[in-house]
Amino acid sequence: MFETLSDRLSGVFDKLRGRGSLSEADVSEAMREVRVALLEADVALPVAREFIAKVKERAIGQDVLRSVTPGQQVIKIVHDALVDMLGGAEDEHALDLNVAPPAAILMIGLQGSGKTTSTAKIALRLQKKEKKKVLMASLDTRRPAAQEQLKILGEQAQVKTLPIIAGQQPVDIARRAMEAARLGGYDVVMLDTAGRLSIDEQLMAEIAEVHRIANPAETLLVVDSLTGQDAVQTAEKFKARVPVSGVVMTRIDGDGRGGAALSMRAVTGAPIKLIGIGEKLDALDVFDPRRMAGRILGMGDIVSLVEKASEEVDQEKAEAMAKKLSKGQFDLDDLADQFRQMRRMGGMGAIMGMMPGMGKMKKQLDAAGGFEGKEIARQEAIISSMTKKERKNPKVLNASRKKRIAAGSGTSVQEINRLLKAYQGMSTMMKKMGKKGGMKGLAGMMGGGGMPGMAGGGMGGGKMPPGFGGAMGGGLPGLGGGPGGMGGGKMPSEDELSKLGLPGLPGSKKK
Repeated sequence: MFETLSDRLSGVFDKLRGRGSLSEADVSEAMREVRVALLEADVALPVAREFIAKVKERAIGQDVLRSVTPGQQVIKIVHDALVDMLGGAEDEHALDLNVAPPAAILMIGLQGSGKTTSTAKIALRLQKKEKKKVLMASLDTRRPAAQEQLKILGEQAQVKTLPIIAGQQPVDIARRAMEAARLGGYDVVMLDTAGRLSIDEQLMAEIAEVHRIANPAETLLVVDSLTGQDAVQTAEKFKARVPVSGVVMTRIDGDGRGGAALSMRAVTGAPIKLIGIGEKLDALDVFDPRRMAGRILGMGDIVSLVEKASEEVDQEKAEAMAKKLSKGQFDLDDLADQFRQMRRMGGMGAIMGMMPGMGKMKKQLDAAGGFEGKEIARQEAIISSMTKKERKNPKVLNASRKKRIAAGSGTSVQEINRLLKAYQGMSTMMKKMGKKGGMKGLAGMMGGGGMPGMAGGGMGGGKMPPGFGGAMGGGLPGLGGGPGGMGGGKMPSEDELSKLGLPGLPGSKKK
């Protein structure tokens, strides 16, 4: 969603970093470009004005202009101001369920905003990650099959739902849900209310009555981020009539311009608490202003990467892999397993998108065919078409065997050769990592001599993008000391990398 804004800001900051000193005129020109970028991203005009005024006031101070790295100082000021715009205090973005159980969470919003799906996502998250006993109840008696939809989502998420009684009104359903939750020993009860195409008096009266009966710990307004400033206006109108405690923004992974997310807190005063990042029931994230600001400015989000790796990576397999790699062993079965774990984490693009300074390289990989989607599936198909002996010892693959594999996987001999070449490069790299001491070996290769097998031809089968080999050889931007990168050019320590638990990295352990 923030890709266009991130690109524009990256261009502005590249100019600032390229100068040894800055004048007030330089800062003013940069701020004009930032203001245009914010307005193009559909940020509310008053919010953009206040943001620029705050940044400019701090950026033209003598401590900044005369500092050794004025460009980096300005970027830090923009980052801090962006965090404030998005919500600032971290504690207000967490769900407050510190009440006598059952704690009610009232879900409100317009029809079509993703309210029912978000109800199931939050319930699943509370039950799975916070070990809460959750009951869901649909109060939507207007939309056809709305109650059945929540019941089906409950079955998929393995979360209990209140039995449906035909003809019962929303207020009565709310009373029954709260009583059932008390009697059943539930920690949380999720109340999914009806929506409308627009705000009307009847809708508000119904929500107000349900609110009075349930006395919810949280009243979450669900808004569709793709509706832009309309989402902000909807939040204002709801907040004027109902004590909204937080906002859930859906479809953050869409191709909207991001202005609603950037404006929501400043305009409405209601903090964004959760964001929907996909269609699946587990595609829900807690909103963190600092992490989001880091992503927008290309600084990455290592914390989210660590969390994702902890959830998705099979720890036993990772430890077994680490032992094999320490002995210099790496076969095609291992490579296929890395593909599967990478897919579970969202693909190489998602991983690189969360690493500092890797935004541009991610785009180069995408343009070259990259490691994503169909390409990974093709590589897996090739490996699956091999015999166990061939996967363990690729050296036995002669011309006739390759023709058989190509026919079985629906690929070509050339694609098989490219896979084998990339595998050989990775195998060589893994052996060097084992000899050089695991993560320290990886750090040395990324910061100095490059990564074998990457500069010549990647997994995508095509040529690597211009400059990619040089970038790898000179250190990953923002990580290994190469030029550029918002991360400051410092390679993460061995301990920091080991916490990632990423597949294929020796010594990686979940902590």
